Amino acid sequence: MLDKSCEEFVKVLASKDPIPGGGGASAYVGSLGMALGSMVGNLTLGKKKYISVQEDIQILLKKSEDIIHTLNELVKKDADAFYPLSQAYSMPSTTQEEKEIKDKALQSALIEATLVPLRIAEVCKVAIDLHEEYALKGTRMAISDVGVGVIFCKAALQGARLNVLINTAIMKDESLKKEVLEQLEKIEQIGLTKADEIYLQVEQMLRGK
Repeated sequence: MLDKSCEEFVKVLASKDPIPGGGGASAYVGSLGMALGSMVGNLTLGKKKYISVQEDIQILLKKSEDIIHTLNELVKKDADAFYPLSQAYSMPSTTQEEKEIKDKALQSALIEATLVPLRIAEVCKVAIDLHEEYALKGTRMAISDVGVGVIFCKAALQGARLNVLINTAIMKDESLKKEVLEQLEKIEQIGLTKADEIYLQVEQMLRGK
């Protein structure tokens, strides 16, 4: 997916093609958000004013690079996971036998199609954590980009969350469904709250408070 130009990606996303979809788009937005955090880190490196945090920033940049790489991979993994599900949805369901075959295919495809966006949400939560450090240690000249980055990651987490919910809504494996939703709740409770706190912190810095 990401081998395409930005323009091509958006064009395919806007089409009726089943992939990429909301999950892949969420991973991409999360990657962009983390990239903004990395930009702040790179702008902080080598600055005498921030000499005391240079080692911390280098560690942050390595962690950010790993997050970006993971989210970029998840763009493709989401497409790979959703395609079998889209095919299952289009299977015939006229006879009882066809309905049973379709349902079996759907339930099988739902597993990976649910676990991938759950992973996207989890990684975005980690990205939000890293933005907290960028807000504390990054150059104030680019502090607004920390705010933009964290709000991108928050949106990506929320987007991934919706993709989990639409799939668990028709999941019949109650044990897996319960496990996934419990994990998702923990991720969103911590991640979304922290994202809002960081955004407010950045806004207050920009207002001189």
